[in-house]
Amino acid sequence: MPSRKFADGEVVRGRWPGSSLYYEVEILSHDSSSQLYTVKYKDGTELELKENDIKPLTSFRQRKSGSTSSSPSRRRGSRSGSRSRSRSRSPGRPPRGSRRSASASHQANIKEARKEVLAVKLTPLILKPFGNSISRYNGEPEHIERNDMPPKHMQEQFHLSQESSYVSTQHSLRPRREEIKLKELDSKEEKLVTRVPASLRTFEVTSSPTKDLEFGGVPGVFLIMLGLPVFLFLLLLMCKQRDPSLLNFPPLLPALYDLWETRVFGVYLLWFFIQALFYLLPIGKVVEGMPLIDGRRLKYRLNGFYAFILTSAVVGTSLFWGVELSYVYSHFLQFALAATVFAVVLSVYLYARSLKAPRSELSPVSSGNAVYDFFIGRELNPRIGTFDLKYFCELRPGLIGWVVINLVMLLAEMKVQGRTAPSVAMILVNSFQLLYVVDALWNEEALLTTMDIIHDGFGFMLAFGDLVWVPFIYSFQAFYLVNHPNEVSWPVASLIIVLKLCGYVIFRCANSQKHAFRKNPSDPKLAHLKIIHTSTGKSLLVSGWWGFVRHPNYLGDLVMAVAWSLPCGFNHILPYFYVIYFTMLLVHREARDEHHCKKKYGVAWEKYCQRVPYRIFPYVY
Repeated sequence: MPSRKFADGEVVRGRWPGSSLYYEVEILSHDSSSQLYTVKYKDGTELELKENDIKPLTSFRQRKSGSTSSSPSRRRGSRSGSRSRSRSRSPGRPPRGSRRSASASHQANIKEARKEVLAVKLTPLILKPFGNSISRYNGEPEHIERNDMPPKHMQEQFHLSQESSYVSTQHSLRPRREEIKLKELDSKEEKLVTRVPASLRTFEVTSSPTKDLEFGGVPGVFLIMLGLPVFLFLLLLMCKQRDPSLLNFPPLLPALYDLWETRVFGVYLLWFFIQALFYLLPIGKVVEGMPLIDGRRLKYRLNGFYAFILTSAVVGTSLFWGVELSYVYSHFLQFALAATVFAVVLSVYLYARSLKAPRSELSPVSSGNAVYDFFIGRELNPRIGTFDLKYFCELRPGLIGWVVINLVMLLAEMKVQGRTAPSVAMILVNSFQLLYVVDALWNEEALLTTMDIIHDGFGFMLAFGDLVWVPFIYSFQAFYLVNHPNEVSWPVASLIIVLKLCGYVIFRCANSQKHAFRKNPSDPKLAHLKIIHTSTGKSLLVSGWWGFVRHPNYLGDLVMAVAWSLPCGFNHILPYFYVIYFTMLLVHREARDEHHCKKKYGVAWEKYCQRVPYRIFPYVY
């Protein structure tokens, strides 16, 4: 395979098609089969150039800015001791009339050349099926002719500034009057460009772009990292009280040595590495993820559902052999602390290894601040060989552990309350959440298009959330029912089941539609859906579930969260903490999505918001 000369992200000079002019561009990607480079000009134009049409910056000598005109015939001598030119005509000069005709001819050639350059038809990158770009509208080819100029409303006007352009000769050959006219033309074009949306404006290469820090910036993430573990343990301690009322807050705090047990930490490590072993098994299909910045697609093995089946077999065998799973309930706080310590150690490792990661592998939300990057995650896809740490933690130890903890609480309820069978409330909670986890593992591939995988880095936020918050907070309803029983009649249970199924249908159908569209926008099965094209090459759905509200999957998630909490009754607000927290989480995530999409899609996102005005709830902005 021939070696490439220029690297992704490198700033070079690219020749403008049909001319000898070179402009500053950034290398986006390289196609090894066609040997073409995809480059981006400062005005946002993306083209494919041959390697011969690209030159390094060092091969050009910049023009001197001290002269009033860069034309050789008008420059004054700049060397010390040089004499000024005589105003008299030298014997070698042609007559004045012939000079005028030559100048006029040269001026006409310049004008013609400029018209030719400005009239060059450009084929935007979005018309080429590359990565996530699409070349079809609802499965039908775009009506754009290759050999003819596009109609006026489709022609793009570009601002070719003097600073970014460079003629292959050392000096400009334009007469002074021509330069004045071109400057006036450039100023008019610059006014035109300022009306273009921010997403289409001049691209500037910067070494350290200013980023908007989320979660309250550095002070906010610092307080979150300290406050979340403390809040988690306070909730668990309140839930163990006989009367978990807010009037009894704060609960009695145990001694520190009662919260730590080395054996518990060993059991947690054993659980984590068993799930890692299941992840490495060569079963399940291998798929490619979304394109990265450099055009690569990482490969992922989809065997989460098989890991769940194997885990169920191990847990069933343990029960058959008489292993007391109630040990997890009696040491629940110790397991929570063990998971917290492991998440912190993992976060330190992730940040330390990210310091050696190349810039192309960093998360787009990393800021350069150590505290913020430790929280949000600096590296996008940290891997040890083919073992993807973020992808593994998203579904395996915490999500499958959530189901095991629910089963432990069901057995603990029977033991603590002296029941021969679990209560209806406990059965509902276990069944609802089991369906949620099995659905996530069965549709594991859909995870590859989520914000966690394609946007956020892997740091304390996801490590603590996946390994601690999910298994120990999402199982909160089952933990509550062990010591606070609530009898639910079957008619009431039927209504709760209907509510749960409604939320699940909305959640699953919306996510499936989104994943299918992201995976293959030109799928004939999606031809009935209406879309809005964007300047990035991607499209926005404005019909189907995604024409109902902007985040129908969030709506379904919230409906299911209410169904999980209703079996616990209304004696205390504590079992509804998950609903309150989850509402705040989704509202915040929706705000993050809005900010990210508005910045990415510009005018197209404004059109989308006009077509789909409601965010999460219908008729609620």
